[in-house]
Amino acid sequence: QVQLGESGGGLVQAGGSLRLSCAASGPSISTYYMGWFRQAPGMEREFVAAIRWSGSSTYYADSVKGRFTISRDNAKNTVYLQMNSLKPEDTARYFCAANRGVVVSTTSRNYDYWGQGTQVTVSS
Repeated sequence: QVQLGESGGGLVQAGGSLRLSCAASGPSISTYYMGWFRQAPGMEREFVAAIRWSGSSTYYADSVKGRFTISRDNAKNTVYLQMNSLKPEDTARYFCAANRGVVVSTTSRNYDYWGQGTQVTVSS
């Protein structure tokens, strides 16, 4: 059973930064793509970024490209999302997810495991 746990959310002023962490554990976790999604109240869950445990490829939603950076620490089984130049529209609950597929997906339905999320609120 794969387990994911997010941390690092909080309240920040527009233009500020946060770093989210996702601690991952479970069998065959190293074969999964890891993704970040976010969901604001009344909105659909949307893709933010994804990474694999090996290689150098990363994937970003256009809305966060150039501001957010996804990274990993394999020794700690942890994936990070560095969030810079935050905007009020970034306000959402951010979820870590694991996709067991062989290719990256930006669709939440294709992810098999989810954390409970961490809240990010950006004030004007």
